[in-house]
Amino acid sequence: MSMKRRRTEDGAGDEIVELVALADGSIAPERRGPLEGRVSSSSDLAERLAEQERAVAIVQSAAAEVRAPDDLRARVEAQRRARRTPTRRFALIGAGVAVATAVVLAIALTRESGTSAERFAVAFGPTKLAPHAQGSATLTKTSAGWRITLDATGLPRLAGGRFYQAWLRSRSGVLVPIGTFNEPHGVTLWAGVSPKEFGTLTVTREQADGDQASSGLKVLSGVVSPDGSG
Repeated sequence: MSMKRRRTEDGAGDEIVELVALADGSIAPERRGPLEGRVSSSSDLAERLAEQERAVAIVQSAAAEVRAPDDLRARVEAQRRARRTPTRRFALIGAGVAVATAVVLAIALTRESGTSAERFAVAFGPTKLAPHAQGSATLTKTSAGWRITLDATGLPRLAGGRFYQAWLRSRSGVLVPIGTFNEPHGVTLWAGVSPKEFGTLTVTREQADGDQASSGLKVLSGVVSPDGSG
Protein backbone atom coordinates (compact mmCIF):
# COMPACT_ATOMS: atom_id res chain seq x y z
CA MET A 1 0.00 0.00 0.00
CA SER A 2 1.36 3.43 -0.93
CA MET A 3 1.96 6.20 1.59
CA LYS A 4 -0.67 8.32 -0.20
CA ARG A 5 -3.29 5.56 0.15
CA ARG A 6 -2.46 5.15 3.85
CA ARG A 7 -2.85 8.87 4.51
CA THR A 8 -6.22 8.84 2.74
CA GLU A 9 -7.50 5.96 4.87
CA ASP A 10 -6.24 7.59 8.07
CA GLY A 11 -8.08 10.77 7.13
CA ALA A 12 -11.29 8.86 6.43
CA GLY A 13 -11.02 7.12 9.79
CA ASP A 14 -10.61 10.44 11.63
CA GLU A 15 -13.57 11.86 9.75
CA ILE A 16 -15.78 8.94 10.79
CA VAL A 17 -14.73 9.47 14.41
CA GLU A 18 -15.79 13.09 14.14
CA LEU A 19 -19.14 12.14 12.54
CA VAL A 20 -19.88 9.80 15.44
CA ALA A 21 -18.97 12.54 17.92
CA LEU A 22 -21.19 15.03 16.06
CA ALA A 23 -24.12 12.60 16.16
CA ASP A 24 -23.96 12.03 19.91
CA GLY A 25 -23.01 15.60 20.83
CA SER A 26 -19.53 14.86 22.13
CA ILE A 27 -17.61 16.75 19.42
CA ALA A 28 -15.37 19.65 20.49
CA PRO A 29 -17.07 23.05 19.91
CA GLU A 30 -14.26 24.30 17.65
CA ARG A 31 -14.67 21.25 15.38
CA ARG A 32 -18.48 21.37 15.08
CA GLY A 33 -18.74 24.29 12.64
CA PRO A 34 -16.15 23.09 10.11
CA LEU A 35 -17.53 19.53 10.15
CA GLU A 36 -21.12 20.68 9.72
CA GLY A 37 -19.95 22.74 6.74
CA ARG A 38 -18.39 19.68 5.11
CA VAL A 39 -21.50 17.59 5.81
CA SER A 40 -23.79 20.17 4.21
CA SER A 41 -21.75 20.05 1.00
CA SER A 42 -21.36 16.25 0.81
CA SER A 43 -24.28 13.86 0.32
CA ASP A 44 -22.05 10.94 1.37
CA LEU A 45 -21.14 12.57 4.70
CA ALA A 46 -24.76 13.61 5.23
CA GLU A 47 -25.91 10.01 4.76
CA ARG A 48 -23.28 8.71 7.20
CA LEU A 49 -24.23 11.34 9.79
CA ALA A 50 -27.93 10.46 9.43
CA GLU A 51 -27.14 6.78 10.09
CA GLN A 52 -25.22 7.68 13.25
CA GLU A 53 -28.04 9.97 14.43
CA ARG A 54 -30.55 7.13 13.98
CA ALA A 55 -28.35 4.85 16.07
CA VAL A 56 -28.04 7.46 18.83
CA ALA A 57 -31.83 7.99 18.81
CA ILE A 58 -32.43 4.25 19.26
CA VAL A 59 -30.06 4.13 22.22
CA GLN A 60 -31.60 7.18 23.87
CA SER A 61 -35.15 5.92 23.33
CA ALA A 62 -34.32 2.50 24.77
CA ALA A 63 -32.51 4.01 27.75
CA ALA A 64 -35.49 6.25 28.51
CA GLU A 65 -37.88 3.28 28.62
CA VAL A 66 -35.91 0.75 30.63
CA ARG A 67 -32.73 1.07 32.72
CA ALA A 68 -30.16 -1.18 31.06
CA PRO A 69 -28.14 -3.64 33.15
CA ASP A 70 -25.04 -2.15 34.79
CA ASP A 71 -22.52 -4.13 32.75
CA LEU A 72 -24.17 -3.17 29.46
CA ARG A 73 -24.31 0.51 30.41
CA ALA A 74 -20.61 0.34 31.30
CA ARG A 75 -19.84 -1.05 27.84
CA VAL A 76 -21.90 1.70 26.18
CA GLU A 77 -20.03 4.36 28.15
CA ALA A 78 -16.69 2.77 27.27
CA GLN A 79 -17.72 2.88 23.61
CA ARG A 80 -18.49 6.60 23.94
CA ARG A 81 -15.12 7.33 25.55
CA ALA A 82 -13.32 5.35 22.86
CA ARG A 83 -15.01 7.38 20.14
CA ARG A 84 -13.52 10.57 21.60
CA THR A 85 -9.92 9.34 21.18
CA PRO A 86 -8.12 10.08 17.86
CA THR A 87 -7.58 6.42 16.91
CA ARG A 88 -8.22 4.77 13.55
CA ARG A 89 -11.74 3.28 13.40
CA PHE A 90 -13.11 2.08 10.09
CA ALA A 91 -16.20 0.34 11.51
CA LEU A 92 -17.62 3.09 13.73
CA ILE A 93 -20.63 3.69 11.52
CA GLY A 94 -21.79 0.14 12.28
CA ALA A 95 -20.66 0.41 15.91
CA GLY A 96 -23.41 2.86 16.79
CA VAL A 97 -26.04 0.54 15.36
CA ALA A 98 -24.49 -2.44 17.17
CA VAL A 99 -24.61 -0.66 20.53
CA ALA A 100 -28.23 0.33 19.92
CA THR A 101 -29.10 -3.25 19.05
CA ALA A 102 -27.38 -4.51 22.21
CA VAL A 103 -29.42 -2.15 24.36
CA VAL A 104 -32.70 -3.17 22.74
CA LEU A 105 -31.85 -6.87 23.06
CA ALA A 106 -30.96 -6.42 26.72
CA ILE A 107 -34.31 -4.74 27.33
CA ALA A 108 -36.15 -7.56 25.58
CA LEU A 109 -34.28 -10.22 27.54
CA THR A 110 -34.93 -8.40 30.81
CA ARG A 111 -38.63 -8.26 30.06
CA GLU A 112 -38.88 -11.86 28.94
CA SER A 113 -36.83 -13.22 31.84
CA GLY A 114 -39.60 -12.27 34.25
CA THR A 115 -37.11 -11.04 36.86
CA SER A 116 -39.03 -7.79 37.22
CA ALA A 117 -42.30 -8.62 35.46
CA GLU A 118 -45.54 -8.59 37.42
CA ARG A 119 -47.03 -12.07 37.66
CA PHE A 120 -50.17 -13.81 38.86
CA ALA A 121 -51.05 -17.49 39.09
CA VAL A 122 -54.17 -19.63 38.96
CA ALA A 123 -54.70 -23.13 40.36
CA PHE A 124 -57.71 -24.73 38.65
CA GLY A 125 -60.12 -26.88 40.60
CA PRO A 126 -62.60 -29.43 39.21
CA THR A 127 -66.09 -28.43 38.08
CA LYS A 128 -69.35 -30.37 37.86
CA LEU A 129 -68.86 -30.90 34.13
CA ALA A 130 -65.22 -31.96 34.50
CA PRO A 131 -64.70 -33.46 37.97
CA HIS A 132 -61.31 -34.96 37.05
CA ALA A 133 -59.86 -31.86 35.38
CA GLN A 134 -57.08 -29.90 37.04
CA GLY A 135 -54.29 -27.57 36.01
CA SER A 136 -52.71 -24.16 36.41
CA ALA A 137 -52.03 -20.90 34.60
CA THR A 138 -49.51 -18.09 34.90
CA LEU A 139 -50.30 -14.49 33.94
CA THR A 140 -47.29 -12.28 33.10
CA LYS A 141 -47.48 -8.57 32.39
CA THR A 142 -45.83 -7.42 29.13
CA SER A 143 -45.94 -4.24 27.08
CA ALA A 144 -48.48 -5.90 24.77
CA GLY A 145 -50.82 -7.02 27.55
CA TRP A 146 -51.02 -10.02 29.88
CA ARG A 147 -49.50 -13.22 28.50
CA ILE A 148 -51.23 -16.28 29.96
CA THR A 149 -49.76 -19.77 29.81
CA LEU A 150 -52.15 -22.59 30.66
CA ASP A 151 -51.77 -26.32 31.19
CA ALA A 152 -54.46 -28.75 32.29
CA THR A 153 -55.20 -32.46 32.43
CA GLY A 154 -58.43 -34.47 32.45
CA LEU A 155 -59.95 -32.70 29.45
CA PRO A 156 -60.36 -34.35 26.03
CA ARG A 157 -59.29 -32.74 22.78
CA LEU A 158 -62.17 -30.94 21.07
CA ALA A 159 -62.57 -30.73 17.28
CA GLY A 160 -65.25 -30.56 14.58
CA GLY A 161 -66.37 -27.05 15.47
CA ARG A 162 -66.08 -27.66 19.23
CA PHE A 163 -63.40 -25.86 21.25
CA TYR A 164 -62.45 -24.48 24.64
CA GLN A 165 -62.81 -20.77 25.40
CA ALA A 166 -60.93 -19.02 28.21
CA TRP A 167 -62.34 -16.03 30.05
CA LEU A 168 -61.38 -13.50 32.72
CA ARG A 169 -64.28 -12.52 34.95
CA SER A 170 -64.64 -9.45 37.15
CA ARG A 171 -66.29 -9.37 40.59
CA SER A 172 -69.43 -7.96 39.00
CA GLY A 173 -69.61 -10.86 36.55
CA VAL A 174 -68.30 -9.15 33.41
CA LEU A 175 -66.63 -11.70 31.12
CA VAL A 176 -63.72 -10.90 28.80
CA PRO A 177 -62.71 -13.60 26.26
CA ILE A 178 -58.95 -14.24 26.17
CA GLY A 179 -58.62 -17.00 23.55
CA THR A 180 -59.70 -20.39 22.28
CA PHE A 181 -57.93 -23.74 21.95
CA ASN A 182 -58.57 -27.42 21.24
CA GLU A 183 -56.27 -29.17 23.69
CA PRO A 184 -55.26 -27.72 27.09
CA HIS A 185 -51.52 -28.41 26.98
CA GLY A 186 -48.96 -25.62 26.51
CA VAL A 187 -51.64 -23.06 25.68
CA THR A 188 -50.73 -19.37 25.34
CA LEU A 189 -53.49 -16.80 25.70
CA TRP A 190 -53.52 -12.99 25.79
CA ALA A 191 -55.59 -10.55 27.83
CA GLY A 192 -55.97 -6.81 27.49
CA VAL A 193 -57.47 -6.41 30.95
CA SER A 194 -55.69 -6.66 34.29
CA PRO A 195 -56.18 -9.70 36.53
CA LYS A 196 -56.29 -7.22 39.42
CA GLU A 197 -59.77 -6.22 38.26
CA PHE A 198 -60.71 -9.50 36.54
CA GLY A 199 -59.71 -11.96 39.20
CA THR A 200 -61.28 -15.25 38.05
CA LEU A 201 -60.10 -17.34 35.11
CA THR A 202 -62.55 -19.86 33.67
CA VAL A 203 -62.60 -22.20 30.69
CA THR A 204 -65.82 -23.20 28.98
CA ARG A 205 -66.77 -25.73 26.33
CA GLU A 206 -68.07 -24.00 23.19
CA GLN A 207 -69.53 -24.72 19.76
CA ALA A 208 -68.88 -22.66 16.59
CA ASP A 209 -72.54 -21.65 16.23
CA GLY A 210 -72.24 -17.88 15.75
CA ASP A 211 -73.09 -17.09 19.35
CA GLN A 212 -70.18 -15.17 20.93
CA ALA A 213 -71.57 -15.34 24.46
CA SER A 214 -70.34 -17.90 26.97
CA SER A 215 -72.09 -21.25 26.91
CA GLY A 216 -71.78 -21.46 30.69
CA LEU A 217 -70.36 -24.99 30.36
CA LYS A 218 -67.38 -24.51 32.69
CA VAL A 219 -64.69 -27.16 32.71
CA LEU A 220 -61.98 -25.20 34.59
CA SER A 221 -62.21 -22.39 37.11
CA GLY A 222 -59.72 -20.72 39.41
CA VAL A 223 -59.05 -17.51 41.32
CA VAL A 224 -56.13 -15.33 40.26
CA SER A 225 -53.58 -14.68 43.01
CA PRO A 226 -50.09 -13.06 43.18
CA ASP A 227 -47.35 -15.41 42.03
CA GLY A 228 -44.62 -15.60 44.66
CA SER A 229 -42.06 -16.85 42.14
CA GLY A 230 -42.18 -13.63 40.04
